[in-house]
Amino acid sequence: MSDPVANVLFSEPGARYRTIAYGPVLCGIVLALEVIRGGQAHWFGLIFCGLLLAGFVWLQVIAGKRHISVELTPDTLREGAETLPLRNIAEVLPEIDEESWDDEDWESARALGELTGVPRRRKGIGLKLRDGSLVQAWARDHHTLRAELTAAVAALDGTAAPAAESAVADAGPAEGDEEKEAR
Repeated sequence: MSDPVANVLFSEPGARYRTIAYGPVLCGIVLALEVIRGGQAHWFGLIFCGLLLAGFVWLQVIAGKRHISVELTPDTLREGAETLPLRNIAEVLPEIDEESWDDEDWESARALGELTGVPRRRKGIGLKLRDGSLVQAWARDHHTLRAELTAAVAALDGTAAPAAESAVADAGPAEGDEEKEAR
């Protein structure tokens, strides 16, 4: 039985559970300072605020994990709640030319996932699908996702092997081949 984690090529969690603890820890530090200082400690208020902060952040973490997480496997690309099979991707489009005045067509295309656009602090990656439509994948580390996605689509199409063969052909003849050509 194969390990599903071993097949993940790229992953961004969207949010981390450890952020839930930041509010209660801060309230605990304030409470400890009040106790050390020797004045009146606001036990109820600080505990209540710590729990309230933890509750609100817990909701945000759940939403982040559900809607802005990214996972690339050899067969699928999951952006939030939407999963796109890699066999549906015809091409990973090149990056935006920062010095160009023109916008790329894919920049106005639909973003994958169930959000209305590319989430904040993430960059879009243009994808051309086999049916001719354009969509945007997105990630915080968009350079790594672009490289992994390009390699995965090429491997799925079988275009990775001819590239390796052409690199061997460009290297020139082997030592034994030169002797054969001289004869």
